[in-house]
Order: sequence, then structure tokens, then C-alpha cells
Amino acid sequence: MWQRLLMVCVLAGPACAWFAVAQDQPPRAYRVGVVPKNSAEQFELAFWESIKDSNHVSDYEAYLKAYPKGRFAALAQARIARLRAAAPRGAAAAAEQSGPKEAPLKAPPASTATAAPAKPTAPPAMPPAPARAVAAGADIKDCPACPTLVSIPAASFSMGSNASDPSEKPAHPVNVAVPFAIGRYEVSVQEWNACAAAGACPKVDQSPNSGPNAPMRDVSWDDAQQYAKWLARISGKPYRLPTEAEWELAARGGTTTSYWWGAQMVQGKANCRECGKPWSEDAPANVGSFAANPYGLFDTSGGVWEWVADCWHNNYKGAPADARAWDEPNCRVRVIRGGSWREGASYMVATTRFKYDASVRHSQNGFRVVRSLK
Repeated sequence: MWQRLLMVCVLAGPACAWFAVAQDQPPRAYRVGVVPKNSAEQFELAFWESIKDSNHVSDYEAYLKAYPKGRFAALAQARIARLRAAAPRGAAAAAEQSGPKEAPLKAPPASTATAAPAKPTAPPAMPPAPARAVAAGADIKDCPACPTLVSIPAASFSMGSNASDPSEKPAHPVNVAVPFAIGRYEVSVQEWNACAAAGACPKVDQSPNSGPNAPMRDVSWDDAQQYAKWLARISGKPYRLPTEAEWELAARGGTTTSYWWGAQMVQGKANCRECGKPWSEDAPANVGSFAANPYGLFDTSGGVWEWVADCWHNNYKGAPADARAWDEPNCRVRVIRGGSWREGASYMVATTRFKYDASVRHSQNGFRVVRSLK
């Protein structure tokens, strides 16, 4: 008996993704229809698409943890067995240390564990400094290791969209009454590594082609919280993740159109699959490789998905009318915004939102930080 491959075509927006699944039947092509951005199928497909060519056992282990009965579960188990059988004794663990991993932060598999760097004597915590008035758009650098921030003025805007994905409805007025400062760029590998070197953040290996100015990725929401707490300690400033309302206000840059640059997609404005050069399927472009929005923020569309503080809700019914994080007790599913370099142009709109478990590290997920100015 011989095996054939079942080719499954999944339409996600304008793109068609083909997946090969081992079967004992003649090959047939199936169209399973358009998969909405806000669907369980799309979440799983996005996860699988990002790891399907991986040579790391931990990627497939993470998939099975998230989707133990998923459509690719049998294939994931087969690849784990094949990779373990092919690896020389003692080499499997070493292989797991390189390349992106989908490993959860809590109770990670032994193969993904990395030795924590020696912790130097922690600097004394700085007392909170009094707030100073900061002009809108001015650069803020609170400490040598701190990311560069840009100030965002208080404003009211319409959040969400009635013409896009169901998760983005209803469009609703939001008043951000207090100005805040947000990272001009997504947190970079170099900035993350400074926290890891201080023993305050986990060491998360990046792909070999990721330089110091690449956006930090493969980090969970829990990881991002650790980084923000470290910045708060060394700077004396109240660093945190942005709320979803703050993030969208900043990403829009004061505009009201679908994209911050206008109503239509324009090549060369963002780092995505259909956005023009520079683009590589293997990794996102360095931070700041594309034009900034009117507020001076880079890569709010594409690059890497960005964690925000809010708990995931399927839509905006009952959402706060101010800039508070929309949280829930014991919430473990958190919001990510902005799309990544692996998505198409339809994901680059300012209202795009998605979700992941707070403990999952995914190779397309990163973040930027904020702090209050009052």
C-alpha cells in the first residue's frame, strides 16, 4: 500500500493556502471556503502555517498543546517522531535552542528550556519621578536601555469598523482623556536582550538572520509583562502594555481611513506579504524600515503582531468608552493588533485584531510599550 497526499486549499482573503495531509485515498482538491479572520479555523491555520516547515520539535509540541484534536494533530505527531528519530543522541536539545519556538512560558517542554543568565546585582529601584509636560510628538528616552517613545495627545476617535471583520464591530466612540507615550518602534531584539542580560526577562532565541534591530518576536503576553516591569524598575516610570484603545488611537495617527495612509492599500507602506519590498517570507524587516504614520510611529501595520493589555472579547459590544483596558478576572486569552509580515494586505487595516493565549510564544507575535504622561 502506498500513501498519497490530500491537498487542502484554504482561502484566507485573496490568498489560497495549500496543505498536504497524508491519506490512503487518491489525491483530491477541496475548497473549504473563505475563512474569516475572526474564526477558530483561521487561528489554527495561522498557527500551523507559521510552523509547518519547522525542524524544531517544540513547534509541533506547542501546536498539539493548543490544538490536541486539531486538523493537523496526526501530522504534528508524525513530525515529532521523525525529528526525534533523525536527531543524534544529545543533539535534539541543542537543535531546540535555535530558531523560533511556540513554547508556552509556564511549564515549557524540557527541550525548550534555556539556562537563565547569571543575574548581576540588580540596580536599586528608582523612585517615581514627577510627571513633566511633554509636547505631542516629542521623543522620550527615560533611560539608556529604554525604548524611544513618542507622545500621543489626548483625543476622541471612532474605534473599530462596521465594514470589516465581525470582531471589529460595532464602531464606537472612545475618549482617550489622558495623553500617553508609546514606543516609536516595536521592541527590538537588542532592547529585549538588555532585559535578558539583566536576568529580568527570559532568553528567547531568534532565527539566525535576526539582527539587533529586528523586531523581537516569539514572545508571549506574559513575557511582555516581564519586560514592562523591568523598564518600570530601572526607569522609575510606569511602563506597561498599551490598552487596545490607546493602541488603535496611536496606530491611526489621527486619521479616520481604513489604513493610516488612506482608504486603499499602497505598496511600500507596510511590511506584509502583499505590501511590496522589502519583504521576505522568512522574517520581518528591521524596525523602522517603512514610513512612519502621522504620529511618527513605525510598523503599526505589519512587522509583528503586537500584544496589548486587554482580554479578548469577540466584538466591541459593551466595550469601555474610554482608554481603560477591557479586562476580565483570570483572563488568559489576550488581544494582539496590527498584523504581521506573514499576513496579506487585508490585515493591514488599523482595526485588525486577533487573539492568543497569554502564555503562548508565537514566532509572529511581538509588542511595543507605553507609559502615562500624567
